[in-house]
Amino acid sequence: MEPLKPPLIRPSRDADVDAMLAIYRRHIRQGVEEGVEDSGVPQATELRDRRKNLLDRRFPHLVAVENGEVMGYAYVVLFRKRPAYRFTVKHSIYVRHDQHGRGIGGALMQALIDACAAAGFRRMIGYINADNAASLGLHDKFGFSRAGLLPGSAYRYGRWTDTVLVERSLGPGATTPPPPIPLRTL
Repeated sequence: MEPLKPPLIRPSRDADVDAMLAIYRRHIRQGVEEGVEDSGVPQATELRDRRKNLLDRRFPHLVAVENGEVMGYAYVVLFRKRPAYRFTVKHSIYVRHDQHGRGIGGALMQALIDACAAAGFRRMIGYINADNAASLGLHDKFGFSRAGLLPGSAYRYGRWTDTVLVERSLGPGATTPPPPIPLRTL
């Protein structure tokens, strides 16, 4: 058997939105996020606007592509909006349901970590369903620590589920002070 070739990881494009939305909708309807009503799923125009807003603010928004098809996507948002938290991001990674176990999530994770560190972010945070062993294992592999458990914080599959809070340092982490913040951005 021939070894799997890693997917191309690149910044997302407007043309990728429909494929990203299909991946997300599958997660909502049949995946880890099951139980969320369709009314909470963004429409293509909303996803395009969110993507554009993140890119305008220089936040990484990536896709994994193979043979011209989007196999997964990843992005970050600010952990919190207050200026003190401007160096901490929360990430999300979604892989197409028929592509799990091929290393696409890992390729997206590495690219996202690298892009965030290069952008000057110092900490990355994630929230993971405690039943999602594959995602927890992926985060362990990439050096995330389990920082907390939020019992009964989500209602999925007709029952309350726990959420695991994970985190890891980026670049120099908290070992050095950040660059000064210009007064006009406060």
